[in-house]
Order: sequence, then structure tokens, then C-alpha cells
Amino acid sequence: MQLPDLTEFMTWPWEKIAPYYAELEKQDLTAANVLDWLADWSRLSEYLYETYSRLHVATTVDTTDQKAQQRFGAFLENILPEARKAEQALAKKLVESGLEPEGFRIPLRNMRAEIELFREENLPLQVEEQKLRNAYDQIVGAQTVEWHYREYTVSQMRPFLQDPDRAVREEAWRLMTERQLKDRGPLTAIWQQMLDLRQQMAANADKPDYRAFRWQQMGRFDYTPDDCRAFHRAIEEVVVPAAAEILEKRRQRLGVETLRPWDLDVDPLGRPPLRPFRDVEELKAKTEAIFQHVDPTLAGYYHTMRQENLLDLDNRKGKAPGGYCTDFPASKRPFIFMNAVGVHDDVQTMLHESGHAFHAFESFALPYIHQREVPMEFAEVASMSMELLASPYLTREYGGFYTPQEAARARIEHLERSILFWPYMAVVDAFQHWVYEHPEEAHDPAECDRIWGQLWDRFMPVTDWRGLEDAKVSGWMRKLHIFKYPFYYVEYGLAQLGAVQVWANALEDQAGAVAAYRQALALGGTVTLPELYATAGAKFAMDAATLRQAVDLMLRVIADLEPIANAD
Repeated sequence: MQLPDLTEFMTWPWEKIAPYYAELEKQDLTAANVLDWLADWSRLSEYLYETYSRLHVATTVDTTDQKAQQRFGAFLENILPEARKAEQALAKKLVESGLEPEGFRIPLRNMRAEIELFREENLPLQVEEQKLRNAYDQIVGAQTVEWHYREYTVSQMRPFLQDPDRAVREEAWRLMTERQLKDRGPLTAIWQQMLDLRQQMAANADKPDYRAFRWQQMGRFDYTPDDCRAFHRAIEEVVVPAAAEILEKRRQRLGVETLRPWDLDVDPLGRPPLRPFRDVEELKAKTEAIFQHVDPTLAGYYHTMRQENLLDLDNRKGKAPGGYCTDFPASKRPFIFMNAVGVHDDVQTMLHESGHAFHAFESFALPYIHQREVPMEFAEVASMSMELLASPYLTREYGGFYTPQEAARARIEHLERSILFWPYMAVVDAFQHWVYEHPEEAHDPAECDRIWGQLWDRFMPVTDWRGLEDAKVSGWMRKLHIFKYPFYYVEYGLAQLGAVQVWANALEDQAGAVAAYRQALALGGTVTLPELYATAGAKFAMDAATLRQAVDLMLRVIADLEPIANAD
């Protein structure tokens, strides 16, 4: 199959793409030709996915770019639904052939699930859902405040939450939150439309509810909703008490009667905030130096991204919120997007998203795009492990950002936040289970507020929200995953448990742990989720015992780092 230059392909209407799919569909599949057929299908899919990815990236780097929005919208409406139908036809052809090429055990399993779920009438609904995601980005991306006669995005206000002056922190927090609350009306409208679309998609696919639909869509073959509930209980048993101890230590060090929401990011000992870099060029250079010590090959991947302008890191007005790594499969390159404002969280995000990028680079060696579809529960192991594997090299001794005292402080902050994250993850995940078990009630934002508040009190009991109840219970509206990526959050909790196990191995043998990590990344999606974890040197688990081992290790390392961080 002879495809044009990718730049030309990206401008094509569906009428010019369709004959390539038709040519593949009319071929008779045999053991002798299936690999060539797969190679042609894979290349065509790579072109299509890269077109989607590049058009989507353009809408996030500048949400005010109307031409980019129109190009992406036209692709979503006119090309993507037809392409999905064509892709389904080819998947069905391969499944019905009875052929199983080497390395296709898991991809074929996934195709069977997708075929069973596919309904043509859902294609326009998926287009509408994507439009609503874009509308969410535009609303949140436009949120700005005036702070001391200057305009800031809400993200750019984050450093003020680290100010040692409690009055400054409170003023900044209230300003940010009040601005976010002003968008409750338009966000509610988006939310209700999303719920209706998702329920309709589930009904069209003959599923009892959207959760069942989404479970199959996400390829969750290795655990169930009941397993998630067991994970929530394990977190409540093991992590919530540990988190409460961390927060109580923070309260005592700050010398305050109760911890308020604006007390959670400031250094509890009154030290000035960590300011790891002045601009994104420094962030890039020092991150690459750190990766040289983790693994030279990984550092080489990062250097390629720097050289080829595959990093969009600075925060600016009109840019979509959050951070992500996507990939351009035809070009065999990943792309990292984030909103850096000069705080330590940006370093963590950079390391995290780089882990995703390394995953892409390692799996690009697999011959077919279908083998590179990695379950998110392991994709996040790639990113979260990199945060921990890189942590010993944060100091300037290794070309990094910090003095030994600052690096110890940064590592403590990371480990403490990782422990504090598990309860928050449980809130988000449990909330989503409730939403899709009770979609009619979830249509009412007041009911969503009530349930979110209950879950918050169950898993996050320490911080004092008196007088701030409206901000507390509406927290679900500020979690983009709930709007844009339903049920995509428990992955972070599962993967963090896997990542701590990879890190535990690295504390004994850094080179061996990194080699196992890379070996697992290179498998892409060719083996099961438990097999991926095992290859990386971890156990896929959701139980209290495994969680307790991880938390105990994290607390021990925090205790070891405290004297270094607090040294004069």
C-alpha cells in the first residue's frame, strides 16, 4: 500500500481515505499474507491516529484558535466516525479469519470486545461527547483572575499558595476558587449533556449502564467494580490513618489550630518555596541531565524530543489546563503538553509525562499499532515509576535542580503527596461509580455535591472546610477526568502501587530495576496486565497487605530524609 506524505494525508477528506480501507477489506486473508496485510492496516491506522492527535494538540496549545477548533471539529464529524466503522470492519475480518499472528493474543482479545460493543449509532454521539470535552477545556482555559493589578490564569496562581504568609495564601486561594465557582452554570450544562450521551451510548450497545459499557470499552479484563470498592476499603484502612498523621505533623509545624485548604502547599517549616527553574529551557536541560543518570537511552529519547520541538511546557492564557503525553505513531514520536509555572509540581509533571514518552519510544519497536495499545493501569506505572526512579538525581551534583537539603525536601513532599493522593483517588473513583449507578440523581448538581461531600468526609477527614462548604462539595467540577475521561482515575491509584514496588526494587538494584522497567515498556499491549506488572518487577494488586508494604516503605524513606531536609 502506497500512502502519500503525512502532511498531505492530514488535509484529505474521507472520500480520499476510504479507498485504502476498501482495498484492505476486499483482500482474502491467509497465513501467507496476513502479516503484510497487518502492516498495511497498521500504517493506515498510524496515519489516521496521528492526524487526530496533531489536530487535537492544536486545540489545546491555543484554545482561542478558531481555525484549529474548526479543523478538529471537521475531522471529528466527517472523518473519525467513518474511520471507526472501517476500522471495525477490518478488526472483524481479522477475528473471523481465525488467524492469530504472533504477538496478537491480547490485541485480538481487545478487538473481540470492541466488535461486541460497536454500534454505528454511537458514532455521532461520540463526536458530540468530544465537542463537549473541547467546550470544557475552553471554559476552564479562560479562567483568569486579577491579582495585584495583573491578570493571571488560575494555574499561574498556584505559586502563591506556597507563600509563607498565611494571609497571602488565603487571599490567593479564595480568589482562585471564587473564579472557578463562577463557571458552575456552564459546567453543569456540559455535565448534564455528557451524562445523557453516555447513558444513550450504553443503551445503544445493550449494556445495563454506562459503567458496564465503559468497562468493556477500556478493556478492563483483570478487575471488576467490586475490586475497586475493595481497593477503596483498603485505602480507608491503611492509607487514611497514615495521611492523617502526615497532615497532623503539618498542622503542628505550621502552628495553626486547624489546617485550612490554603495550608496544604506551603512549606510547614516556613522555608521559602522551592523554585527549581526560571524558565522552561532550564526545566528541559536539567531534566535531561537527570535522565542521563537514570538511563542513557532514556535520556537520548528526551534529547530527541527537545531537538524536535516535541515539548510544549509553559503556561499561558488560552492554553488548555493540565498536562498530557500523546504520541504521533506514524512519525514514531511522543509529544508532551503541560502548564509549567516554576514550582516543584512542574518537575514532577515533567518526570511523569516523560515516563509516558519513554513508554511510547520503547513500544514503537513493535511492528503493529494494534500491539501498542497499553492498558492505562500499566501506562501510569511507566510515568509514576519514572518520578521515583529519577528522585535520587534531583540535586545539582547530577545536573538537577536542588541542593541536597532542597532535594530531600522535594522527595519528602513527593512521597507525602503520593500517600495523600490515594484517599483523593478513592473519592474520585467512588464518586464516578455512584454517578453511573445513579445517573438520574447525578443529573442534579446538588446531589453530586452531596455525594462528593460525603466521600470527602470519609477519605479526607483532616482539613478544616468550615465556611467553605460550597467550595468543598463542588470539588467534582474541578476534576477534569470526571468530565473528560470517565472512570479513568483508579488507574493512578493502582499504578502508584505498582510504581512503589518498581522503586523498592531500585533501592536494592537501580540498574536491574530500570532494565526490568524498560523490558515491560517494550511489551506494549502484547501481554495481560498482571504479566506487564510482573515483567516490571511488581504485583498487580488492590489489597491492604500490598498497600501497607508500600506505605511503610514510603514512611521509612521520609523518616530517613527528614534530617537531611532539616539540616542547617
